[in-house]
Amino acid sequence: MSFKLLKSTFVIGFMTSISRVFGLIRDVVIGSLFGPGLGVDVFIVSFRIPNFLRRLFAEGGFSQAFVPVLSEYKEKRGDEDVQKLIDQTSATLGLILFVITIIGVLASPILIMIFAPGFLNDPDKSTLASDLLRITFPYIFFISLTAFAGSILNTYRNFAIPAFTPVLLNLSLIICAIWLAPLLETPVKALAWAVFFAGIVQLIFQTPFLLRIKKFPRPSLNSDRDGVSRILKLMMPILFAVSIVQINLLIDTLIASFLTTGSISWLYFSDRLVEFPLGVFGIALATAVLPHLSEKHAQRSSEKFSNTLDWSIRCIFLISLPAAIGLAMLAPPLLITLFQYKEFSEYDVLMTSYSLIAYAIGLPAFVLIKVLSAGFFSRQDTKTPVKIGIIAVISNIIFNIILVFLFNRIDLAHVGLALATSLSAYLQALMLFLKLKEVKVYKTESRWIGFIIKIIFSLLAMIILILYGLDDKSVWFGWDVYQRISNLLIWVTASIACYFCFLWLTGFRLSNIKIPD
Repeated sequence: MSFKLLKSTFVIGFMTSISRVFGLIRDVVIGSLFGPGLGVDVFIVSFRIPNFLRRLFAEGGFSQAFVPVLSEYKEKRGDEDVQKLIDQTSATLGLILFVITIIGVLASPILIMIFAPGFLNDPDKSTLASDLLRITFPYIFFISLTAFAGSILNTYRNFAIPAFTPVLLNLSLIICAIWLAPLLETPVKALAWAVFFAGIVQLIFQTPFLLRIKKFPRPSLNSDRDGVSRILKLMMPILFAVSIVQINLLIDTLIASFLTTGSISWLYFSDRLVEFPLGVFGIALATAVLPHLSEKHAQRSSEKFSNTLDWSIRCIFLISLPAAIGLAMLAPPLLITLFQYKEFSEYDVLMTSYSLIAYAIGLPAFVLIKVLSAGFFSRQDTKTPVKIGIIAVISNIIFNIILVFLFNRIDLAHVGLALATSLSAYLQALMLFLKLKEVKVYKTESRWIGFIIKIIFSLLAMIILILYGLDDKSVWFGWDVYQRISNLLIWVTASIACYFCFLWLTGFRLSNIKIPD
């Protein structure tokens, strides 16, 4: 058995975990220095718009279309053809991004009206959001080109550098929040400038590694138009399909702009904690699996293609289920330990914990979507995920309307938004899974029932441990930072140890999961 896929997933996960740790530090700094409220609400919106487009163009549509085509060129053509594809793609992508960036900067007030219409009721909030968006929007240009470079590196099995690169964004935000913010008349603008600077630095950081593998882009609009046409043809539907969760989050932000001030911040901080395991494991696994699946498809190895998907799904159940339960049950201690300082109040902890639980419920589905979508895109099938994605977006809107109305009765409307996103993610994941089974691309391997029973038994043991052993959140509020951190580390470690110990007692071994060739 080949351990290349496992190694790639581990490398990406390790590097991404470094980025996520710095991301948590970043959010702790922002939460404690600024606190949930008008300033952070406005920054989140001004950053989420270009970040959404980044995931659409870069991590989403572009990379999912570019990697299979580049992998095919790498497997079946020479280095000269590969370089021509890279040169043509860089020129085309750069030109498109430049035009989008100019339009976005000029139309920032209109974009705020579209994505956060609730801000129009407060002229100061609307004006500040437009000002911040003008600063943050060019991020889409630099970070998308960074993702383009990362896709090349991933195709050539250099997963570490692209996974580490986001650390630079987090460092930029931390530095600007601490040292630049006090120097500005409007402190929150420091966060916007941090995003702008980070985009440039991340792009420059990738350059030496492209030169090392001799695949540095030399932009040209007359190198390989046919290859780029294929990428664009694949990319257009993928833009929508792989970004359903992000579209749903934007819809959440749009509706939250009408809710109580602080709702956007509560959703943001809870989403960020869910993003930690999603990035460390989910995105790492999907990133490693895509080139592997693309190669198996190019080699017409249907059995190995199916084995790779089955291995990935087993890994998802093994890791994401305890992560989701841990996030939900440890929500108050996590938030108290990480954020409840200075401007982040006990009430903010309470409100954020409710939405964190709602998002945590959807974590396994968020991870499944990443991997199952790769099962389609690696085969250059973009139509199916788009159709399923449309249903997911519509269902999210329906869930939003119903759940916001129901939760608003108990003054928890923002929780309804988070829960709606989780439910629509499960619907999307289920439809993707059933379709892969229907077209016989994926065949379930043996011993799944026993595998699931072992996981359920181990999860119950972990739930009982936390349920009967964890101190009430009122006790955590009274502790100092050292007591909070030490107790949180103890509970996280104990929960993980309990889960894996009971897995071992049930007879589960890592060798039970067949690693694909």
